[in-house]
Amino acid sequence: MKKRYRIKKSSEIDAVFKVRKFKGDSYFAIYQSDDLDADHFRFALSIGKKYGNAVSRNLAKRRIRMIVSEQSSQFIINKLFVIVIKPLAQSLSYQEMKDKLIVLFRKSKIMENTNE
Repeated sequence: MKKRYRIKKSSEIDAVFKVRKFKGDSYFAIYQSDDLDADHFRFALSIGKKYGNAVSRNLAKRRIRMIVSEQSSQFIINKLFVIVIKPLAQSLSYQEMKDKLIVLFRKSKIMENTNE
C-alpha cells in the first residue's frame, strides 16, 4: 500500500473522529468523513496497547493494510476513514478479519456493493 493512501497528520485523524460518522462491531470500528478534493481514498489505523505487545499490534496492522490494499479497487474515491482495532480482534484469523472488515466497509458505504 502506497503511503499516499495513508492519513498521517493527527489533525486530519482528529477531524475524521470529530465527524462522528461510524459503523462498528465488537472487533473493529470505522470512522469516516468525505474529502471532496481528493482523487483517491485515504485511511489510518488505530490500535491500543490493550491489544497486546508491539509484535501482535504490528501484525494486526500489516494484515489490515494488506486487506485494504486487496480491496482498494472497490473503495469510493473521496473517502477518509480510520479503522479502530479493538482488543477482541486478536482472536481472529486473517480470513475472519478480512470477512468482518469487508462487511463493515459495505455497511459504512466505503466500498461499493458488488457481489464477488
